[in-house]
Amino acid sequence: MFSSIMAKASDGSDLQMVLSSGKGDSAAGTVAGSAIAASYNDQIRPLLDAVDRLRHLKVTQEGIQLPTIVVVGDQSSGKSSVLESLAGISLPRGQGICTRVPLIMRLQDDPSADAPVLQLEYSNGRVVPTTEEKVADAINAATAEIAGSGKGISDAPITLVVRKRGVPDLTLVDLPGITRVPVQGQPDDIYDQIARIIREYIAPKESIILNVLSATVDFPTCESIRMSQQVDRTGERTLAVVTKVDKGSEGLLEKVTMDDVNIGLGYVCVRNRIGEETYDQARAEEERLFKYHPLLSKIDKDMVGIPVLAQRLVQIQATIIAKCLPDIVRQINDRLSRSSTELDQMPPDLNNVADAVRAFFHIVKRVCASLEKILVRSEFDEYHDDSHFHGTARISEMLNGYAKKLPAQIPRVGGELFLMEEMRVLEETKGINLPNFLPRSAFLVLLKKNVETIMQEPHDLVNEVWNYVEDIVVKVLLQHSENFPQVQSACRRSVQSLMDKARARSAHHVKELIEMELVSDYTANPDYMKTWAEIMHGHDRFMKAVEDKSKPTKITLDVFGEVDVSHMRSNVDLARQAFDLRARLTAYWKSIVLRLIDSLALHVLLGVKRLVESDLETELADELLGNKMAGMERMLTPSPSTGTKRERLKKSIMLLRQSKDVVANIMDRISASGEV
Repeated sequence: MFSSIMAKASDGSDLQMVLSSGKGDSAAGTVAGSAIAASYNDQIRPLLDAVDRLRHLKVTQEGIQLPTIVVVGDQSSGKSSVLESLAGISLPRGQGICTRVPLIMRLQDDPSADAPVLQLEYSNGRVVPTTEEKVADAINAATAEIAGSGKGISDAPITLVVRKRGVPDLTLVDLPGITRVPVQGQPDDIYDQIARIIREYIAPKESIILNVLSATVDFPTCESIRMSQQVDRTGERTLAVVTKVDKGSEGLLEKVTMDDVNIGLGYVCVRNRIGEETYDQARAEEERLFKYHPLLSKIDKDMVGIPVLAQRLVQIQATIIAKCLPDIVRQINDRLSRSSTELDQMPPDLNNVADAVRAFFHIVKRVCASLEKILVRSEFDEYHDDSHFHGTARISEMLNGYAKKLPAQIPRVGGELFLMEEMRVLEETKGINLPNFLPRSAFLVLLKKNVETIMQEPHDLVNEVWNYVEDIVVKVLLQHSENFPQVQSACRRSVQSLMDKARARSAHHVKELIEMELVSDYTANPDYMKTWAEIMHGHDRFMKAVEDKSKPTKITLDVFGEVDVSHMRSNVDLARQAFDLRARLTAYWKSIVLRLIDSLALHVLLGVKRLVESDLETELADELLGNKMAGMERMLTPSPSTGTKRERLKKSIMLLRQSKDVVANIMDRISASGEV
């Protein structure tokens, strides 16, 4: 695409340069003696017009970089003089920094113009017509308005449009000259300010760097060279213009041919206007200098003169525009699509309470649907990469951790002798009854003591679960209500209130569970008798070890492991009862643990399900629809951030649509001429 345009640009046969007086006295004089003129190229000009139009629309604010020729150089290197020579007009001159703001110079060849037409554009659309004689004063006035009347700088640009017969079709950006040492009236960080502006313009790969160098200095020492090399190490985007050649002719040929500073697009040596010379006199003197000077005449004629520079710039400009335009079209379409989608996803404007109620229930419906996926149905497609939102898995982990914290065996104090506690309780609960009767009160005393050692674990579990659920609910709710931040605090209060109620219900449930375990000893679980029988299977062996003092004092029993019976040989009957009591407690403990695990797990799952299916919606409705629809009234008041975002997106879409029309027109023209 654009192959013939690029070929014609690189050929340059249509770019015949002529001289001009630069005075604009008559149409004939302008044609005969313009500063530098190029024949009007019907295929390059539309491309440049399109890019200039996009720049005028400020499409760069959308992150779309435009192909730009950026003029940089150290202070007093002759940047402005080069632009003067190209345009045939006088720019501000003086000591110190003459260019204090970026100056975008749009040169447009207008064969039908009887007189040059110049205008400045700045400060969000302000247009100031001017003339060749007054343009320098107009630029100074605009600069003072933008950057102040002192010596400070600004990154707000001024655009100078020059329409005249014979000028090359070019758009260039002149930037402040680089200075390291601030002079009186300049800020101490003047270098940093200038460097930031320069980097902003030369960093994009779409920028061509026109580096203006004085022949009187060593090129490697130039700050502008160092800056351009930071962003263009290979030099493929850099063209060097060497000024003041009459003052630094010694060794210049070697400088521009050896290329110690890696200038990929080559060098052009020029002589700018000196003193009161007219532009046609300056060009004549330039031609004479490079033709007859003993040293400068040895430089290749394709590397000298303002006409050569103009031709090279037009060629480079056409090439980079043709190269970048397809990508610009793609970026405009991509950003337009994204901005339109983002605007469509924003909440509609709410005009009345009914609109607000509909929007509210739409949010609640989406929140509950997301929470049902996360907390009930084990679906996490909305948060695939964030395991924190895989709710059922996280709650399952909490339940498993809780189950592991509950001891499988009756909790015991470390180092206590086997059955000593049972024997002690039996002694304290004995009554006037049959000697082989196992008192139930002893069982209940030991049961209560052991249950009380674990009663905090269920409370910890429900608090952990509801803390997690609250975090998930708040995050999901805030996410779905992000377009209505004015009601998010009320939504958060509703969730907190709902979670407080859930915690209270769970605390009451846990309390009842513990009380039920303490009120009596009951289970229909057949495992109780099975486990008790298995333990009692070792009862006879245990009693023989206790009764027969000739046998070893240590014995290994199922469930209990190795135990010492020496301390029980003095009270055989009590030992028999204590073993039976321990067997019953151990068998019953399994039922207690299973009840605490199963009932609490079901309680938690039921609470989460109720929250998702009804409780959350009810709580939110009470908060936002109550008090005479106060929450809905707040929803009708758009938040500053939402309003700002909506306006930003609308402006972005309008700008991008205008930009799309601009590039569509140029693509149609290219297509019609057979260039695509």
